[in-house]
Amino acid sequence: MDTLKIGQYIQHLRKAAGMTQKDLAQKLNISFQAVSKWENGDTLPDTGILLDLCDILNTTVDKLLNGGSLAAPERRLMSVEDVITGFQYIERIGKLFGEDSTFFTGMIEGINEKMNIDLLTYLKDPVTREVMYAEVLIQGILSGRTVDMDEVEANFQNKKMISTIRRYLAKVNGNPQTAE
Repeated sequence: MDTLKIGQYIQHLRKAAGMTQKDLAQKLNISFQAVSKWENGDTLPDTGILLDLCDILNTTVDKLLNGGSLAAPERRLMSVEDVITGFQYIERIGKLFGEDSTFFTGMIEGINEKMNIDLLTYLKDPVTREVMYAEVLIQGILSGRTVDMDEVEANFQNKKMISTIRRYLAKVNGNPQTAE
């Protein structure tokens, strides 16, 4: 992703809407410095506010993350089963290498630091485990992949997670009316 191009696009949309960095920041409950960092290409918006940002700027996630241009319409399908299997493999590495292994602890520490979580604790609870699955799917959607919503509904218990995945998928595809 070209962070500078994305930042310039955010700035263009913000100015076209007649907003200052402070105005946009207030609508998102963040600091104006965060908006400035986006517009300078230093950082990208957090996934937690991406949908709201796109709503405020009247654009799609796909278009925003491509700096104003639409990505190729063909998307690779991301399997929910593969995501679940991936997390099972993470846990299996701990069993195979030993949970005190430098490889395993380094991997877990890296994930925990990057995501600001305690992955192993999250994976022990079925509710937070499902949130982790959803996070991976959403990141995949934001990077140009797609998911089969029938498969999501078959594998998820939490209706809010299903709805959130559907919203991201619809927003990235430019169909906000199909988000619910």
